[in-house]
Amino acid sequence: MIDYDETMFRLFVAIRPPAPIRTFLIDRMGGVIGARWQDDAQLHITLRFIGEVDRHRANDIADALGTIRFPPFDIRLSGVGLFDRKGVVDALWAGVEPRDPIAALHRKVDRACVSTGLPPEERAYLPHATMARFGRNGGDVDGFLAVHAGLASDSFTVDSFSLFESRLGTSGASYTPVADYPAQGG
Repeated sequence: MIDYDETMFRLFVAIRPPAPIRTFLIDRMGGVIGARWQDDAQLHITLRFIGEVDRHRANDIADALGTIRFPPFDIRLSGVGLFDRKGVVDALWAGVEPRDPIAALHRKVDRACVSTGLPPEERAYLPHATMARFGRNGGDVDGFLAVHAGLASDSFTVDSFSLFESRLGTSGASYTPVADYPAQGG
């Protein structure tokens, strides 16, 4: 629950990979001019971006997420890719496989958010962990993509997800978990 004094909260729902998986990603970061590499505290797999909401809506979202039931499932990071805007590289990411169990959880999270009055997610869901972000000029990422095309982490069990608050600052965003939601069953 959101219980401290602010008027608006910038929220998202995500899975936090375990420390060995985050270290695996960090060890592969580098070699791209202009990249702002994510640090350990920023590494996550987004299930749904919510954006800015007031305290009442934030608490409704936190409650709705608490109604989600899902079994634990295993995934791994696999491959790399990029997002671009109008042909300019915006971000580098590591993909996730298998996609079906995480996509099913994404749909449940989206439905819970919609039940609180948020619009449904319109973009196609591509599960990933962002590794680097870029400024307006993008970066030359071809070498990175070639070297890391076969990226594959060990499998890990997703046994919870979290609601995070994102605060934007001069050195990038900082993320604070607000509530955790465990899996049920096995």
